[in-house]
Amino acid sequence: MKKNFLIMVMLFSIIVVKGQSQSGTIPKLLERKNELKINVYFTVLGLFEGTYERNLNSASSWGIIGLYSFNQKFDEDVNYQISPFYRRYFGKHYASGFFTEGFATLGSIDGKQLTDNNGGLTVNEGPDVIDLSLGLSVGYKWVIKNRISFEALFGMGGNLFNADKTDHNIINRRAIGVGYRF
Repeated sequence: MKKNFLIMVMLFSIIVVKGQSQSGTIPKLLERKNELKINVYFTVLGLFEGTYERNLNSASSWGIIGLYSFNQKFDEDVNYQISPFYRRYFGKHYASGFFTEGFATLGSIDGKQLTDNNGGLTVNEGPDVIDLSLGLSVGYKWVIKNRISFEALFGMGGNLFNADKTDHNIINRRAIGVGYRF
């Protein structure tokens, strides 16, 4: 009888210990790690910017942004851009609140240059310029019911290699984005 009682106590203690370790992982299963967003600010202006973001933990994420100009009347002279980024969140909730971001951008822009000839400005049309830039952004993200996200950000970076071939030597990052976490 003592032997059966001892075996039952040992089995019960293993089940209890196993149950305690699993209860800590249940909230982690509810955290959504992936997010797709569009920049509605650029969409209104004639550009399409889509973003994929992967949350690494509650305070950091990485992602990639793709931008394409489908309206040639847009004043920014951007043809396309691809930008990987890393974010650090400082909010109280999972991957939301105030954040800083480091980004790199590989993109194509117009090769226009303005020159001053004795008080008169002339525009020199050159070929499109492909360049790499590095920059920093700051922003804020709101998440509703752990699914829908809204964010606003602003950042700047500088072209590294072909800044002398165009007047566009600074990259501006600005976004008013709407996203979905899954």
